[in-house]
Amino acid sequence: MPYILKKYYPWRNLIFIAGEGVLIFLIINFVFAFWPGAAEYRELLPFYLFRALVVTLVFQLCFYYFDLYDQTIIPKFSDHLLKVLQTFGFGCIVLAGIYYFFPFLIISMRMFLAGLLGAGLAIIFWRFLYFRVLEHRMFDQPLAVIGTGRFAGQIAEAIESKKDSGFRIKAIVGDPPDSGALAGIPVFSQIRDLREFCEKRAIEKIVLALDERRGMMPMNELIEYKFMGIEILDAVGFYEELTGRIMVERVNPSWMLFSEGFYVGRMTRMLKRVIDVSAATVMLLITLPVFLISSMVIKLETPGTVFYRQQRMGENGKAFNIIKFRSMCADAEKDGPVWAAAQDSRVTRFGGFIRKTRIDELPQLINVLRGDMSFVGPRPERPVFVSELAESIPFYAIRHVVKPGITGWAQIYYPYGASQEDALHKLEYDLYYIKNLSIGMDLATIFQTVKVVLFQKGSR
Repeated sequence: MPYILKKYYPWRNLIFIAGEGVLIFLIINFVFAFWPGAAEYRELLPFYLFRALVVTLVFQLCFYYFDLYDQTIIPKFSDHLLKVLQTFGFGCIVLAGIYYFFPFLIISMRMFLAGLLGAGLAIIFWRFLYFRVLEHRMFDQPLAVIGTGRFAGQIAEAIESKKDSGFRIKAIVGDPPDSGALAGIPVFSQIRDLREFCEKRAIEKIVLALDERRGMMPMNELIEYKFMGIEILDAVGFYEELTGRIMVERVNPSWMLFSEGFYVGRMTRMLKRVIDVSAATVMLLITLPVFLISSMVIKLETPGTVFYRQQRMGENGKAFNIIKFRSMCADAEKDGPVWAAAQDSRVTRFGGFIRKTRIDELPQLINVLRGDMSFVGPRPERPVFVSELAESIPFYAIRHVVKPGITGWAQIYYPYGASQEDALHKLEYDLYYIKNLSIGMDLATIFQTVKVVLFQKGSR
């Protein structure tokens, strides 16, 4: 999990999240310590610290699930303030539920309101300061990009589209760009022109983003800058770190061969399987009433079977039958297989509901127990589409080296997949997952999936 946090959140964002948690925790304890009758606080210090920790965790989880830790775009502060207040209100409701089931955690109303007021004011001030940091690009690492073509433009767009990327392009080397994300950035014709920037540490990193490298790599200058302490980065790896995806169109077999990752150890596979079986068993027991109700409604709404079985491509190219609740009319594919659509006319009324709430995916827990699938992995595709996509998309077959999943990295960050272009973008996320696969990454993906399901994002 720490690895994923470091990969997905820049260090500045981690400081922001941790700092906000510390603020809430300290202010709640400050109220405890100086409230009339504080002798009890000193006598029962561990218990009160635990109470404060519960409040802190609840509010920070609410901030996370309401996208208040997503700072890729700087919102209008008044709108953001309103969202913070609404989230505080939701957090109070969650705490009320916790206090109902665990009354020993209850904090007196006056003490709670005093702590809430103090924490709210501190958070507003803390977020105001952080927004100023983002707006003025303070503490961003300055870098130069070698190249002014399409590849360099993609790198620049990835940096500029994330206000919290932690990077800022100070110079580019190459022909003057016509427009786009590179427009307005100082342009140098030769890499040697960056010497003054490097000597003054006005540039800390150089990103190589040449569309064509053959005969174009300024090796001598790059080696010289490296000896000066400037970090030289390959654009593909830099883009991967920045976006959580691999640029499939920019990599070749040698990159795949020599890059780190793309190996899952025996212990990780065993632990992943233990987690899959345990979690699937528990979830089947918990969701049994949902299974029964959904089965009855599907049977009453339209003629046909309750479950829908369809052949999908699994690990190592082995086909299996995926199990889902039927959400379409019984003759949905009488004219042959077609891509799913956002507003699919074949979907029944109840089918639309179970798709939005992801209830239709619950029978796949049976596939997990059988060993056909895992909780987290690339989404399994139909063999007829796999053959088609493997011919047009490079490295598409690599996604079958691991078990497919009910949820996955691609489903979270690129939810829709209804065309070859969508399949290409989803593959970029799938390859990133396979390259960096770990138990921590699986847990982070499941944690994010809960957020997607609760707010009904990306359902189809």
